[in-house]
Amino acid sequence: MRISIWPSAGQPYGDVLEVARHAAETGWDGVYIADHFMPNAGGQSDPDHPVLECGSVVAALGASVPRIRVGTLVYGNTYRHPAVLANMASTVDQITQGRFTLGVGAGWQINEHEQYGIELPPTSKLIDRFVEALQVLHGLLRQRRTTVHGEYYTLTDAVCEPKPVQDPLPILIGAKGEKRMLRVVAEYADMWNAWGLPDLIAHKSAVLDRHCADLGRDPKNIARTAQALVVVNGPLPENTPVPVIGGSKQRLADAIAEYRAIGLDELIIPDWLFAPGAERFKAMDTVLRLARP
Repeated sequence: MRISIWPSAGQPYGDVLEVARHAAETGWDGVYIADHFMPNAGGQSDPDHPVLECGSVVAALGASVPRIRVGTLVYGNTYRHPAVLANMASTVDQITQGRFTLGVGAGWQINEHEQYGIELPPTSKLIDRFVEALQVLHGLLRQRRTTVHGEYYTLTDAVCEPKPVQDPLPILIGAKGEKRMLRVVAEYADMWNAWGLPDLIAHKSAVLDRHCADLGRDPKNIARTAQALVVVNGPLPENTPVPVIGGSKQRLADAIAEYRAIGLDELIIPDWLFAPGAERFKAMDTVLRLARP
């Protein structure tokens, strides 16, 4: 099971770079960056807290940090035309010499759309649009020329050059909806990602398997990735909107072992609950040691 770090983009770039470099030097497998422009409205964060732009950060990390994979978790489809995103992704894969993972999702954060005047359609239309975007991405990244005449995107004999170093560049889809989104994953993804504790991830992974069977696709061709907040040594926070594991080193080791037991391919660790500075590196070292005893 691969172990990757997810540094918050709501910190100075120098801190993100330090985390990525420490991960590369100590044996982590990858580093992921989220695609947001501001904290989510209604959360506990300052609504004006600075947030770094994802595409710029992954390009910078790809040029500055050796060895480990760099990925997005995940690009919101509504923020960029998929043809633009395909060119961005191919360029970052060139920069990293084949170490980029293109993570994409349908888009969801309301305050970002409201403040920037970006349309956020109802869920059914949002997913329809996302499916068309995936057709564009698949075409531009994997074919010489692409034509798509859809409801949301129109491309005519379009090119995207240079192509990625990887053939194919892996496309990760973040999704949790069992009826439509996991079916989209089954049809278009090389990797799947969701928040969840091991039992939930195992359940949704089984749903994904059934969609693959319906479509005639081998489920083994879709890598399974997941994340939860991590506490290395201390009380777990209460009333968090996302899952949390750990609290003690033994409980954290047990949780990591459960992810491995359900067949997870990659566990992604947000650094959001780690203390800053040297303490964060100690926490990272502990997580890696527990994951690879």
